[in-house]
Amino acid sequence: MSTQKAYLTFSDGTSFQGKIFSPSHDRFAEIVFNTAMTGYQEMLTDPSYKGQIVVMTYPLIGNYGINDEDNESPKIHLEALIIKEYSDFYSHYKAKKSLKNFLAENNILGIHDIDTRAITKYIRLYGAKFALLTTKSRVLYHEFNTKKVKNFTAHDVTNKVIYTVQSAKYPKKYHIGLLDFGCKKNIIEIVKNKNCLCTIFPSNTPAKTILNYIPYLDGLLLSNGPGNPEDIPDVIYNIQKLLGKIPIFGICLGHQLLGLALGAKVTKLKFGHHGINHPIKNLTTGKVAITSQNHNYSLDKQSLERKNIRISHINLNDNTVAGIFMPDKFAFSVQYHPEACPGPEDAYPLFQSFFTMIDRYKNK
Repeated sequence: MSTQKAYLTFSDGTSFQGKIFSPSHDRFAEIVFNTAMTGYQEMLTDPSYKGQIVVMTYPLIGNYGINDEDNESPKIHLEALIIKEYSDFYSHYKAKKSLKNFLAENNILGIHDIDTRAITKYIRLYGAKFALLTTKSRVLYHEFNTKKVKNFTAHDVTNKVIYTVQSAKYPKKYHIGLLDFGCKKNIIEIVKNKNCLCTIFPSNTPAKTILNYIPYLDGLLLSNGPGNPEDIPDVIYNIQKLLGKIPIFGICLGHQLLGLALGAKVTKLKFGHHGINHPIKNLTTGKVAITSQNHNYSLDKQSLERKNIRISHINLNDNTVAGIFMPDKFAFSVQYHPEACPGPEDAYPLFQSFFTMIDRYKNK
């Protein structure tokens, strides 16, 4: 394995030294940390991580390799992976290749033998910010000013054509539309496994096009995805045109976009929520679910209250908004991943709640 040194450097001069286990070119991107113990393959291929450097807080990564089944999209989306200890020896009955080979095939930089605990503490103290991963031991401040920051949005990761998938089971239960902002594969798989047709629309699909499909659609999913939801005002406008005309269920970025379409605002979290152990309280039932999350933005609670938008769930770690519900619009959303992958299945019943809402809409 390579012993070439790499340096993670922030604009204030703080630097951490590690070694490269998957070579690639220097990377300049926003850095976040993820607290999950497993699921690195799903995270690597989650489009929500587009344009980010990810630090894994769990120290040993790579020990079960990479398989052919667990990708959440066709390719890796993050910029670089930083871990404490890389295991080149992997053992799992489904594994086909090592993590190192998977990163190398996708030209993704992998760093190990670095103090991930100190990096995580730095991010928690100073927030998620842009950092430079380079082989140069000294980085001058002006080099940060010359780096171009690209803000990735759903339009960078969406599928480009409208298509439909379906289960082999009959009869079909519902026909669900899905606005793809960087959709994870398992969202579509769950819809299929519920005996539903699923028609996937690109993120920039005009509301008029979807309205033409509505006679054949029973409900609309707004998927997860990367970036600041305020950077895609065209999508917010389209959702506004669809509200009340079809039952809507938003997930993660889809949750934020629904809130913006209803007139609320978003705020950027200091270091985001990235992991599979976030406790969420349902304010109606009082029950708590452990959830998978990956986002840097949150709906502003005060703006929701000003718009009379019902808050349905809160994050018990920091009391941020984790779900909203507009019964008169037949719309609800959550700031976490009910499809998990990776993560617990506590929130799977939300898909059934969506189907129940569809039935109520049909019988209104």
